[in-house]
Order: sequence, then structure tokens, then C-alpha cells
Amino acid sequence: MAAVGATPGRTPQGPVPGAASASFASPAPVPGPGEAEEEEEEPAESHLCVLWNSGYLGIAYYDTSDSTIHFMPDAPDHESLKLLQRVLDEINPRTVVTSAKQDESMTRFLGKLASQEHREPKRPELVFLPSVDFGLEISKQRLLSGNYSFIPDSMTTTEKILFLSSIIPFDCLLTVRALGGLLKFLGRRRIGVELEDYNVSVPILGFKKFVFHLPFCLFSVLRTHLVSIDQDTYGVLQIFKSESHPSVYKVASGLKEGLSLFGILNRCRCKWGEKLLRLWFRRPTQDLGELNSRLDVIQFFLLPQNLDMAQMLHRLLGHIKNVPLILKRMKLSHTKVSDWQVLYKTVYSALGLRDACRSLPQSIQLFQDISQEFSDDLHHIASLIGKVVDFEGSLAENRFTVLPNIDPEIDEKKRRLMGLPSFLTEVARKELENLDSRIPSCSVIYIPLIGFLLSIPRLPSMVEASDFEIEGLDFMFLSEEKLHYRSARTKELDALLGDLHCDIRDQETLLMYQLQCQVLARATVLTRVLDLASRLDVLLALASAARDYGYSRPCYSPRLLGVRIQNGRHPLMELCARTFVPNSAECGGDKGRVKVITGPNSSGKSIYLKQVGLITFMALVGSFVPAEEAEIGAVDAIFTRIHSCESISLGLSTFMIDLNQVAKAVNNATEQSLVLIDEFGKGTNTTMETCEDGNDLVFFYQVCEGVANASHASHTAAQAGLPDKLIARGKEVSDLIRSGKSIKPVKELLKEKQMENCQILVDKFLKLDLEDPNLDLDIFMSQEVLPAATTIL
Repeated sequence: MAAVGATPGRTPQGPVPGAASASFASPAPVPGPGEAEEEEEEPAESHLCVLWNSGYLGIAYYDTSDSTIHFMPDAPDHESLKLLQRVLDEINPRTVVTSAKQDESMTRFLGKLASQEHREPKRPELVFLPSVDFGLEISKQRLLSGNYSFIPDSMTTTEKILFLSSIIPFDCLLTVRALGGLLKFLGRRRIGVELEDYNVSVPILGFKKFVFHLPFCLFSVLRTHLVSIDQDTYGVLQIFKSESHPSVYKVASGLKEGLSLFGILNRCRCKWGEKLLRLWFRRPTQDLGELNSRLDVIQFFLLPQNLDMAQMLHRLLGHIKNVPLILKRMKLSHTKVSDWQVLYKTVYSALGLRDACRSLPQSIQLFQDISQEFSDDLHHIASLIGKVVDFEGSLAENRFTVLPNIDPEIDEKKRRLMGLPSFLTEVARKELENLDSRIPSCSVIYIPLIGFLLSIPRLPSMVEASDFEIEGLDFMFLSEEKLHYRSARTKELDALLGDLHCDIRDQETLLMYQLQCQVLARATVLTRVLDLASRLDVLLALASAARDYGYSRPCYSPRLLGVRIQNGRHPLMELCARTFVPNSAECGGDKGRVKVITGPNSSGKSIYLKQVGLITFMALVGSFVPAEEAEIGAVDAIFTRIHSCESISLGLSTFMIDLNQVAKAVNNATEQSLVLIDEFGKGTNTTMETCEDGNDLVFFYQVCEGVANASHASHTAAQAGLPDKLIARGKEVSDLIRSGKSIKPVKELLKEKQMENCQILVDKFLKLDLEDPNLDLDIFMSQEVLPAATTIL
């Protein structure tokens, strides 16, 4: 801070540009801990490294959102690399790193990936590194010598190796090589630290394992609990739906979630809960233990007596912020004032969640995990921050400041600094007594790194540089019509007080660094807080939706090959329609495993199919479902052929796209797969119940036994606004086809066509040059007249 003093009774002069100045009035009210506006998050990116060898994959990727490396232990994959494709679809990496030396399968796959220029989301950048960068030994060395903030400095080299060995599967050779190649790439590209000094390494705040297998594959060892759903199915069931944001500056991608299943169920209060919900949607599961554990939590919070607890927990979750981003800044020593507030509020909210969960039934695993794993390290972090950080002072000065009684030396220097204004005013008064009487005022100011200076206004007589010279003063510079000098007294002040402001700042920065080290040493518990808080956030969101929309708990029957739904509803359509008619569905067992739904256009067949798919999907996510009852059998995949559109960029017709979708189901479906097909080949067989009321058609939107005897396409066409003549002609042609008779053109249209052909023939004849020696009338008659006459007749 610069203290500004002026002589009493004279006009005070302000500080020069660049000089730090301070107001000594009472500071304005500032937000309490955690009340500062949350900073907009940086766009997250993933950078993936993959190796393929002898039928196995090694995969690792770095997530910039939490500065964490995720890895998948060596996993088998078919030569078509379906597992790798699914990983790419879910992670959507910004970069794919691999070895320049590849076999034919991987080369073919990467070539196909590189050719997808119009793919949404956009194709990743392919980076090829020399095969030597993926050597096993050098990869191990990179992993063991890394600078990881989550490993305490007190650990010896041996302890560090043992610690990393408990996290990283060094027996998975492909994974280790992929991790080594990823570290090489991160160091070369300097992801996230591009503008830092080269001694600053890419922050790595943890290693996490993820398992991602395909449920259907030639290898029986690949059978896991994941349910396979392709991108087409996600689209037609409207599980996700991205729409352009009205202001592309609002979000990094320029997209927002439209009307979708994810959109209506996403009531998460923190970003990490929303991220986890999206992950669950991408990874529906058959793991009955996991599904029932999710449903148990939802059912608990749906009990009326637990509503207040649910709302209280939801409020606390709203204060769980982006801790990984804060830890990343701490690792880079870029911590902001707002970071300390956000971290303080997050940790105390986590302690509130822990205390609340300790009062809940410990038979529910999530409550038990939060009660036990939100350890006293959280209390230690919160206590340190609360006792050290001066939030009010930090906001006022826009830098890290500490509370009184933390460091006696800092307190003493601050007391001396706070007494400077009146002291400098007295020094300025004495200096003015020794100056030329023409000088009306002066002030003594302090500029960091320069020191104390005597500042006087520039007089009209001071024109040339030589006019600035004043006996007994050393001229320094001119700024804003003020002359600045060193005097004997200001030199004494420099010697007496030194760079007081910078000393305080340096000492407080050192304390901040020590506090950062304390926090980073406990980064593991903060990461676990995010994991468990996100899970609680998702389940509270699903419970809230189930309460508002009247959902019920599904049950699972592993021996049932099918689904049984009692009075099911479409979760999106019921929110848009004035009335919605529930319908039941039963496939499997003695009811048969194949169902054919027939009925008129617009009678609700597609909605019925989609609601069966959506209810099944919601049950496999661990959500309550829109039905009175739902029994879900063993479902390993959901395939659809419901909607398609032509694509010039793909070069495929609508029918070809239909065929591809059906082929995908035929080639990959098992006896446990749910396959939904709507009007394959665009043919609509005419079970949906209707009745005719005069000229009007009434839809009951109710499934009934039997086969419909009419499509009522003309009724639908009339509602769409097509001309009556066209509708009548359509009915005529339909009747002719049904009776097996030939279709004849409309008489009026036929006459018009005949006259048009005659006119064309006459025009051609009149253009003939009968005197042309090359004219051959026989050829003209055979090529023009006879074909035209035949057409006319």
C-alpha cells in the first residue's frame, strides 16, 4: 500500500500513475466466506492415449477438468475395435495419442476415424509418437519419477514406489506403456501450463481406474454388467438432446440441453453431480447390487418424513464446488482469493453432509460411506483456512491476506504501515517549510520497489528540464504535472521503514504457500468428497423427479427374458400432452417375446414403443420409472429402428440407413436384447384402438388385441392440410391396389398430357427445313412422329 500525506491547509496531491495507493476509510461490506460469485469454469478437455497389441487394448486419458489421469487395465477387444470406439464415444477426447507403429487393424480404425470430418462431436486430433516413447522401462520411469502433489513430501523413494504400485497396475504392460506415452505427450504439449516456466510441470492430482467392456462380443470374458446402447438409440429415445444456445457465449460448446430425459431428471445442485448423472446415462448396468443400492437411497428420500432432510442435504450440495480446479491452481501457485472462499465453504458443507448422514440409517451404504470417509482431515482443512485467511481483507486488497495474531512479525509491520498516513503528513509539512514559497503544497508518497518520494506540483515557470532542479533535492521523474524528488528525509524513511509493503506481501505469500501444501497433502479426501457428494446429489435429483412425476420403483428378474410394465407412461410426452393414456406392455415368458403393434397413423404406436424403451432404460440406470409397476428382465442391450433421416454427407438413402440400423441389431443382439422397430422399410401395417364418428376419426390411444383393418392415412393427410383432390386420388389408388386392379391416370390429366405432346410434335415439324438436302423424312417419322403418336394414343 502507498500512504499518501499532504500538508494541512494546502490542496492535497494524488499519487503518481503506477503508485499503489490505499484508502484509509472503512472498507465496504464484503461477502462472507463462500459468498463470492463463482468463477466460470474452464472448458474441460480429455487427451487419450491408446495402444493395441495381440487383441488387447491399453487406454489412459488425462482430464483437464480435475487434472486426473484415468486408466483402463489391459482389456481384450475384437479386431473391429468396438470397445475402443465406445470409449471414444463416451470420452470424446480432444486428442488421441498412439504409436506410429501399428498393425493393420489399428491402422484401418485410425484411418476411418481421421476421415470423419463431419462427425458430431468433432473428430479428435490424431498424434503419433515414435514407438520408443512407449517403451516399457522408460514408461515405468516416467510414472515413478513424476511430481505428484497428492504424494506427501515426507515419503521416501521406496515408500513412493509402494504407494504408486497400490494405485497403478504395473502388471498390465499395455496400460503402463499407454500411461508412459500419455505422460510424454502431456510434457511435450505442456497441457494447461503452456504459458508457465519450463520448470513447472503439468499438474496431476490423482490416478483413477475405469472399467469399460462391451456386453456383447465374440469373447465370453467380455461379458460384464454394462448395457449396450448405440448413439442412434440415444437420439431416437431423446435421452439426450443438444440444442444451440441463444447466446453461444454462454457456454463453451454453444449448446444447451433441450427437452430430453436427461433434461427433466437433471436436478443436480453441483456440476460434478450433473457429470456423474451423465456418466450413469452413458453406462446403464445390469449389476443388480448397484441398481438396488441406488433405488434404496431414492426410496428413503421419497418417504414423507425424510423430505426435510432431503431438502437440507440438497442445499448443502449446492456449496460443493469445483475443488479439482482449485487444487490445480494451488499446484501451479495460481490460487485466487475466491478459491479460498469456495474451498472453505465446500469443506464445511462436506462436514455438514457427514454429520447429517451419521444420523441416517447406516444400513444404506452411501450414508455409511459418507459418515466414515469424510474424515477429520476435512475439519483440519476448514479449521486452518478459517484461522489463517482474512477473507474480508483479501477481498478488499484482491490478494491473500492473513488474520491478526497469526504471525507477530506481520502484525508489527502492519501496525507500522497503518500509522504511516499521519506520519507522512507531518513529514510533508516539514518538507514544505524548506521549499520555495512559490510551491503551494507537497506530499510524501510511497511506491513499491521505488521507495518514499517527495511530490510537488509543476509550476508555470518550470518549462525546461533544467528548471526542475531544486537545491537539496534529487529529481527523479515527472508524471501528471507533478515532480518527484528524493530528499534527505525520504532517504531516511527508506532506511528506516524499507519496503514495508513488499515485506508484508512476501511473508503472507509464504504463509499461503504453506497453507496450500497442507491442503494438497489432503487432496485425496477432497477427491473422495466429490465422488460421494456427486452420488448423493444424483440420487437426490432422481428422488425429486420421482416425487414430482409420480414414478414407482422397478424390480428386476434376471431369469425373465423380457419386460413387464403395468400402465406405463412416456416420461417426456406426458409433460407435453394435455392428457396421456397409460399403456401396459408384457414381453417374455408365456406372453411371447415378439410383439407386433399395428394401428392407424398418429394413433401413438411410436410413442408406445419409445416409452417401453425409456422405462427399461430408466430402470437400468437405477431410477424410479413412470409406471404403476415395472419388472425388468435380463437386458444386455437396447436397439432401435424408429426414426431415420437422409444424409448427403453420409451418401446413404433413408432405406439404407434403416437397413444399417436393423443389421446392427441382427448382428449384435442376443436373446437378452430389447429391439424396438418402427415401420421398417416405411410400410405401415394397419393395434391401436380407434372408432369413426361420422366423418371424424377418434383415437383412443389404447392397446387392444387383434389387427387393425385400416391405416386411415387419408384422415392423417387431411389433418396435415393436403388438398382434397389429392387425398381423394390417394384413396382411389389405395382401393385399386387392394382390389388388384390396374391403376389408370386421371382423365383430365390425360387430356392435358395429350395436348402437350401434340403441341411438341407440331413445333418440331414446323422447324423442319424441307429444302435441306440432308433431311431424311423416314428417320424423322421413325424417331419423332411414331413414338409421339403412340404416346398420345
